[in-house]
Amino acid sequence: MKTAIYQMQVVPGKPEENMLKISEFVRLACESDKPDVVVLPEMWTTSYTLKEIHLHADEDGKQVVPFLQTLAKSYDVNIVGGSFANKVGGKVYNTAVVVDRKGTVVYKYDKVHLVPMLQEPDFLEGGQAVPEVFELDGVKAGVIICYDLRFPELIRPLALEDAEVLFIVAEWPEARINHWKTLQIARAIENQMFVVSANSVGTYDGVTYGGTSLIIDPWGEVLAEGGMDEGVLEAEFDVKLTMEVREKVPVFTSRVPHLYKSHS
Repeated sequence: MKTAIYQMQVVPGKPEENMLKISEFVRLACESDKPDVVVLPEMWTTSYTLKEIHLHADEDGKQVVPFLQTLAKSYDVNIVGGSFANKVGGKVYNTAVVVDRKGTVVYKYDKVHLVPMLQEPDFLEGGQAVPEVFELDGVKAGVIICYDLRFPELIRPLALEDAEVLFIVAEWPEARINHWKTLQIARAIENQMFVVSANSVGTYDGVTYGGTSLIIDPWGEVLAEGGMDEGVLEAEFDVKLTMEVREKVPVFTSRVPHLYKSHS
């Protein structure tokens, strides 16, 4: 799977400007290297302009989703479309969307875990459905959004359903960037899957976003790592390694779930 990640500096509160930036990124990436999938960061339409989010949010994806569908069909590329502020029934959700090469929406997910440190619960509505497995070019994958990374119980079911790649879209602050990298390596190792993350850069409302987008293999080895500047991170990997690792270290067949405590 040849992957191109846009480590983007989002223009706060300017969806149209950000769409232009993404159009140019996809065009250049696809014309130069023909990736199988491009990955965008969290809240790429607006950034964390939460106090004005109702003004900037898309109405039920009517602008963002067709935009991504057109790009996917035009450039014959799968798009993990980051997430965007999505107004549904008067409430704003942090919504991730995945579109395949044909322009078909194969998956949508509303962020379940809202970030108290960034006051997300004051302005956004939390999703009510956990992530599910979807397929891109026959590869089984899942997607989570930023703060979700801190909740391993959200991710393990994806691995148990044979997901080979976990995509993470984020606006993760520089102040906790060591957590960002360490947790991703842990998720890759414990779930024996590839982890591909797109984080944003730049500063808004006193928060600096930390970049450091990553591509990590199922052994926990970092294949590619972004810095702190806007740019593109690319790598190609063979998803067959997922099954090889699971055979060599049979974590899933070693599980004894009937002995594990369950807490709501």
